[in-house]
Amino acid sequence: MKILLVGGGGREHAIAWKLAQSPRVAEIVCAPGNAGTQGAPGAPGGASKLRNAAVGAEDIPALVALAEAERPDLCVVGPEVPLALGLTDALTARGIRVFGPNRKCAQLEASKSFTKAFLARHGIPTAGYKEYTDLASLKADIGVFGFPMVLKADGLAAGKGVLIAQTREEAERAAEELMGARAFGEAGDKVVVEEFLRGTEASMLCFVDGSAIVPMESAQDYKRIYDEDKGPNTGGMGTYSPSLLFAGGTGMMQRVYDEILLPTLEGFRKDGLDFRGVLFVGLMLGKDGPKVIEFNNRFGDPETQAVLPRLKTDLLEILLAATEDRLAQKEIEWADDRKTVCVVMAAGGYPGSYSKGDAICGLEQVPGDILVFHAGTKAGEGGQTLTNGGRVLGVVGSGATHEEARARAYAGVACIRFDGAYCRSDIGIVYNTEG
Repeated sequence: MKILLVGGGGREHAIAWKLAQSPRVAEIVCAPGNAGTQGAPGAPGGASKLRNAAVGAEDIPALVALAEAERPDLCVVGPEVPLALGLTDALTARGIRVFGPNRKCAQLEASKSFTKAFLARHGIPTAGYKEYTDLASLKADIGVFGFPMVLKADGLAAGKGVLIAQTREEAERAAEELMGARAFGEAGDKVVVEEFLRGTEASMLCFVDGSAIVPMESAQDYKRIYDEDKGPNTGGMGTYSPSLLFAGGTGMMQRVYDEILLPTLEGFRKDGLDFRGVLFVGLMLGKDGPKVIEFNNRFGDPETQAVLPRLKTDLLEILLAATEDRLAQKEIEWADDRKTVCVVMAAGGYPGSYSKGDAICGLEQVPGDILVFHAGTKAGEGGQTLTNGGRVLGVVGSGATHEEARARAYAGVACIRFDGAYCRSDIGIVYNTEG
């Protein structure tokens, strides 16, 4: 089978690597891909099945033209923007099978207010909230839920559109940043203010079709740029799987399934949302039980890089089952005896301004049992691999324990060098913000 994989980040490299392991996959066309999907030194196996196509992940007409020329057996959409722009709808109309929700369902990530209304309508636990469409009203309501105050750009903001203000002064500055200075463009035309939830964040990725919602193994993400969860939010600085928050017979996993996942699936049915793809559920686990922080419509990044290495079942067979409404009959196996830790290596200055085009050295020195998934990279002249984004690489270690996996990940990081390279030193450590 031929696969068209849309996207060029670390998530897409991990998906391509896992799909390439399927004996049914003959070729994967990555649009646009990165240096890793082009077979950079030290990239994980399967590169012989991969090739890049110079088509941007947000260029819907060009992607449709590419799909019509390639006629893939399946298109897998990695990032959120092409889903929000209706790529699934456009390809489906041309008879091309797609794993990824349609434009109507994609509002669950493209609009915070859409999701909050969905959660409220179906009684799914989440934070209290209010919506604002003008700066004056937002400023007049500063502290509506007390402090800390959570302000979210309603639209897509590459995982960075959430501001947490500790004081009234910080909240006023955040309001100005979102709606006055328009730091996130049109995404901030509407702002959602939420009550601040206390607890520990966790991520749950689920395969979804018309009749089933099947959770993958859990993961825990680290959003903030600095150690000890300090500094501004990023797209994610690392993750580990499985999350320790679901261990020890706490019953939390069952509560998430009963109180959040099943009501969400029933809500899809009631609202006529024909969701087929991956639902990413961002959770806050606190003393009052699990609550939804956010929904995303696709594999998480960097959660995917930690979760897929633990998947034993052929990923292609799972994706095909979801497109054919037979997920409920599909048995999915995981390597329960293996733990993984993914450490993101970022460009200096991220999530602010950063340089591109710096040479990456040491990739070929990383031990073979450590996976290096490329994100912001491109191939340079003379076989060089160059930086090409804020989050550059995801280095994944595995082991029988979290500690072993963590040690392997950081051993891989130690082999790699590029100007300004930065990573957190505490990925794999649990921070509980309860109380």
